Amino acid sequence: MLIPAPPMGWNTWNTFGANISEALIKAAADRVVELGLREAGYTYIVIDDCWSLRERDPKTHEIVADPAKFPGGLKTLSDYIHGKGLKFGMYSCAGVRTCADYPGSFGHEFLDARTFASFGVDFLKYDYCNVPVSGQAPLLYRRMGQALRACGRDILFSACNWGTEDVGAWIRSTGAHMYRSTGDIADNFKSMSGIATGQIPRLSQSAPHCFNDLDMLTVGMFGKGNVGSSGCTLADYQTQFALWALMGSPLMLGCDPRTMTPEIVQLVTNRGLLRINQDPAGLQAYRVNHCWGNPDCFTLARLLEGGDLALGCFNLSESPCGNLLLLEQLGLTYESGLRLRLVDCFTGEEQHSGRDTVTVPSLPPHGCRVFRCTPVKA
Repeated sequence: MLIPAPPMGWNTWNTFGANISEALIKAAADRVVELGLREAGYTYIVIDDCWSLRERDPKTHEIVADPAKFPGGLKTLSDYIHGKGLKFGMYSCAGVRTCADYPGSFGHEFLDARTFASFGVDFLKYDYCNVPVSGQAPLLYRRMGQALRACGRDILFSACNWGTEDVGAWIRSTGAHMYRSTGDIADNFKSMSGIATGQIPRLSQSAPHCFNDLDMLTVGMFGKGNVGSSGCTLADYQTQFALWALMGSPLMLGCDPRTMTPEIVQLVTNRGLLRINQDPAGLQAYRVNHCWGNPDCFTLARLLEGGDLALGCFNLSESPCGNLLLLEQLGLTYESGLRLRLVDCFTGEEQHSGRDTVTVPSLPPHGCRVFRCTPVKA
């Protein structure tokens, strides 16, 4: 199955952890549709860890859904989600046990893939806890990759080994469509910004059909949930969403869709940012500069299909900063006779660069500005 653009959806873990149920998943799916998130591209509804009984069925050896949490069974839930025009995602682990100590898929990859296919699964998040000493990450992910290919159903393969064992060097060979290259995110600015800046050297390790996953978004959590910690401000979330969009990460929401504020809905459905994230060319972003020796104030650029490019100016520091970008750093020399028409993705305002520079005079702490840019004659 080909995945030309980063997958988008919602995952249970960040907010709910083990506190999941059939009723919750149905209500979340209903709300995703009601808020217009499906039309914006958020089509995957993914159940994370803690969905099964603690032990496999002693006769069939299959993983069994917890009947207390899912009394109607996962196939019925899958049918409900599909009936909403959405796709159904689930979780397993390459180890003997999952991260929350439920049955993992080690040694049961082909059986589990067939089981997931029988549930109508469209997406599998595959974690990396409790792997035996004899296990090797490339081999274990290839096993599940082959099992999914043989299960008789197209299932998006989301590898999640947190960036260990130089995952970017080999993960595409497993058939994975997206892969985690970071530790787990927490709902605070330090965690989010650290993940983003840590990925800048790895931006080349993402491309159509296998996207580098910066982890599920904490946008809109405001300190509530399973990875709550201190929470973030709306400005922090704007910066997080802009970074994930510009870096081409999958966009998996982690907040509670039932309580999303209008401001958060507006942010995660921002057409300008989503167009950048979902751009058909799928080219990597790159860091252009940092401002006056401040590595936490920098610009990312990304070439887009049709000749446009995206510019994101970010201030991850605790003090205001401005940014001066030389067009030469984008390959546009003075003699090219070109400058940029810039459209602000948040406000829609239009401006033009000079022949040599783009100036962003002041960014507040944790702030950002993102522009869609078109080269035009000076």
